[in-house]
Amino acid sequence: MKMKQLIQILIMLAFLAFVVGINVYLAKRFSFYFSSESTVPYYFLFAGLTVFLIGGLIAFSNTIGMLSNILYSIAAVGMGFILYLILSLVLVDILNLFIKLPPSAIGITAILMAVMVSVYGLFNARNLQTIEMDVAIPGLKKEMRAMHLTDIHIGHWHGKKYLQQIVDETNKHHVDVIFITGDLFDGKIRLNDENLEPLKQLTAPVYFVEGNHDGYTGASNIKARLRRIGVHVLENQLVKLEDFQLIGLNHMLADENALDMHGSGEHATIRSVMADMEIDRTTPSILLHHSPDGMKYVNEKGIDLYLAGHTHAGQLFPINYLNDLLFAYNKGLHNYNGTQIYVSHGAGTFGPPMRVGTRSEITLIKLIPKE
Repeated sequence: MKMKQLIQILIMLAFLAFVVGINVYLAKRFSFYFSSESTVPYYFLFAGLTVFLIGGLIAFSNTIGMLSNILYSIAAVGMGFILYLILSLVLVDILNLFIKLPPSAIGITAILMAVMVSVYGLFNARNLQTIEMDVAIPGLKKEMRAMHLTDIHIGHWHGKKYLQQIVDETNKHHVDVIFITGDLFDGKIRLNDENLEPLKQLTAPVYFVEGNHDGYTGASNIKARLRRIGVHVLENQLVKLEDFQLIGLNHMLADENALDMHGSGEHATIRSVMADMEIDRTTPSILLHHSPDGMKYVNEKGIDLYLAGHTHAGQLFPINYLNDLLFAYNKGLHNYNGTQIYVSHGAGTFGPPMRVGTRSEITLIKLIPKE
């Protein structure tokens, strides 16, 4: 058995053990809080709920019927609520060490806390923010304004209305170019020309590279629709624009040894594709790839700026801190040996339509000549 396969199996076993442990904890605590004679009903309740939440997200993510959309939505919101229910239970259990309350009061308090955080997360995810930053590029002749869009996730939760909001906000800033680094779609339920209609109103050239969720939805279909409305789709290509080179990569692994749960059907890797790219090191260069991987190979080719998304910055507390351990570049602007990389929080959400500890963002990047 290959090491990569062994690691994947160990990760799956660890996840299953974690899920079982969480279910046992929930069942025992609720049995205690509400003075039940038996814990068994709670075991069945939380086990069934877990199967529904995980199974619902997997089974209904790419379906298009109204009933499946409702079931997916319930499972998605439920997943976020359960996360904050667990955290609330832990918190009130700790507080109960110092402030003694009746068991039922502890349980009700935990439930109310989880509801409040979940409702906040739902509203916060819809609060689109425009982040502005300056990025100095060596050799750039004049200042340019670029809008970076990523992880919009048109699907069960976001559609034409949200995309219109993003387009209106983008046009308001009078940008010179627009970059979309993948996961435009989250499922087939809204994969049609009507939901892409707002993109026709963009007043600057648009360049797109695919993300892993575009692949799950149907990347070839998405790309064909985007091309018909004038979006420039890049597939492991280099194009020369007025003042810089633009490289767009399909969603792929960094190299043949990389382990990624969001795998790609792409046989090529960033390492192999970048090795074959004829990049002029004397001309400013920007690279688009969905996930912030393969920085070493990008830097070896002298790329000035790498734009990515994918991570959602963790999307939900405390996953945002876990993401800092999983990704070398989880969010924000970083510098690796002269190559700058910006990883956006993303404009949309995956799974729970919530954001706690992160934001829904699009990024206005002022590209300025470096003196």
